[in-house]
Amino acid sequence: MIILNSLFPIFILLLLGRVLHKWGLTDSLFLRTSDRLIYYFFFPVMLFWKIGSASFEQGIDWDFCVASLLALLTMFGISTLVIRLFHVSSFQAGSFSQSCYRFNTYIGVAVILNSLGTEGMKYFGIIIGFAIPLINVFAVSLLIWFSGREIGIRRRISITGRALVSNPLILGCLAGIAYSRLIGGFPVFINNSLSLISMVSLPLALISIGGSLSFAGVKGNLPLSFLASILKLIVLPGIGWLFFSLFAVTGVPFKVGMIFLTLPASTAIYVLSSQMNSDTELASAAIVLSTLLSFFSLSFVLLL
Repeated sequence: MIILNSLFPIFILLLLGRVLHKWGLTDSLFLRTSDRLIYYFFFPVMLFWKIGSASFEQGIDWDFCVASLLALLTMFGISTLVIRLFHVSSFQAGSFSQSCYRFNTYIGVAVILNSLGTEGMKYFGIIIGFAIPLINVFAVSLLIWFSGREIGIRRRISITGRALVSNPLILGCLAGIAYSRLIGGFPVFINNSLSLISMVSLPLALISIGGSLSFAGVKGNLPLSFLASILKLIVLPGIGWLFFSLFAVTGVPFKVGMIFLTLPASTAIYVLSSQMNSDTELASAAIVLSTLLSFFSLSFVLLL
């Protein structure tokens, strides 16, 4: 029943997004505009509200954070090794690597809220606040490495730094943590206002993701996108489980961590691949395939 209650609404909205786009009720302009609204306003506000409302009296669970980040670091190493062993081209390397560890924050928030509520969101907000900067460092570094261009260390730091300080999701998480630690709790009229704003976030994000999914390039990129999905949805959670066991992470943090590591690939892969001259068709195929297959991996994790 937990699978039905937690995942069915999410995948129904993804399907609805696809159907609305197919029927012409949404178009490319609408999807681009909604993506910008979600990324720059609605989602950061929701993260700030949810995390700012949470209690941090017991502090941050550092074992949970370290175990999760070590799992991501390990997968970055594995994906780089796979690129070498399977002779993935330089043009495809950046897109492939990101598909193995970059996660869809929107689907993550939806699953966490449906299954674990505000308590789960507290841990999820903390871990994505640490993980997004780390993943950006991984992605930009590898994209530059395989770009064939000679870029100095200052230029690399500059590109990565801009990607981090301009990320609204990181800013929303950090602002929420700071507010909770320094002030805590919202006046009723502010809380109700933020609640109304946040109601828009998840439905619009999921419909936008569904409308953006394209199956056109999956067939031509099936082997690599499937391999990336296996690494993202099966191998990465397996590595995470080992680290959580090693660090004795249990309870809600364990559940949040396993859901976090089992999320499908992020749509941000396509954007960064496009900006840094990597294979956008492979990126798109990996996003579509991992999103579809994540129903099974997330179902398994929710039963743990």
